Amino acid sequence: MRLEGKVAIVTGAGSGFGEGIAKRFAEEGAKVVVADINTDTGKKVAEEIGAGGGEATFVKTDVSDSVSTKAMIRATVDAYEGLDILVQNAGLGMSPTPLADTPEDVFDRLFLINVKSIYLGVRHAVPVLRAQGRGGSIINTVSTAALRPRPNLAAYNATKGALVPMSKAAALELAPDHIRVNGLCPVAGDTPMLEEFLGQEDRSEAYGRFVSTVPLGRLCQPRDMGSAALFLASDDSEFITGVMLEVDGGRCI
Repeated sequence: MRLEGKVAIVTGAGSGFGEGIAKRFAEEGAKVVVADINTDTGKKVAEEIGAGGGEATFVKTDVSDSVSTKAMIRATVDAYEGLDILVQNAGLGMSPTPLADTPEDVFDRLFLINVKSIYLGVRHAVPVLRAQGRGGSIINTVSTAALRPRPNLAAYNATKGALVPMSKAAALELAPDHIRVNGLCPVAGDTPMLEEFLGQEDRSEAYGRFVSTVPLGRLCQPRDMGSAALFLASDDSEFITGVMLEVDGGRCI
């Protein structure tokens, strides 16, 4: 049990990659806070973890809101008497749109959900991790979009690109406290966000065309992200910080 006795928060854990990470962590002994803005899906994931013999609590969270994020951290400490791992996975996608045609409100919301939320999580989690004095692991879901951006997703690409220097700088700032900060860069996955990314064209054709660009021949699955996050959360990676781990089947080569 690689996370035995650890307490983990996973944001956006009500579906997709976050669900895969939360369930993988629970399998390895972590007490998991399933944080999501969607009450129905969040509770469902927490209940499924419990039914499988794991331990999980759902906390309704708006990661773009400072008060809500602080409350998430406090609820975790109240429930499990500590915090060891923060996975900042919640994010927002977009339909393919040229940058010049991207509405300003869409641009602003993308940066609010995908970038400011990472700052808020660090701002509210780090004091707790420091006070405990036992280090910790912060894992940010970045994207291959930060490393190999695609046309017509410029605003989304920019939000994910911003997380690379933010994560690396935070890794340097927090290293003296033994708080590691790393990123995961998945290729698009079979998650609820995929349909929006494929756009309005024939979905089956667009799906096949995208899969053909991945050398290992498939998209990222939630369990792929769960296993990668498990490595970065566990003591197996105790000397790794500031890394952007590609979970992409070779797409960024």
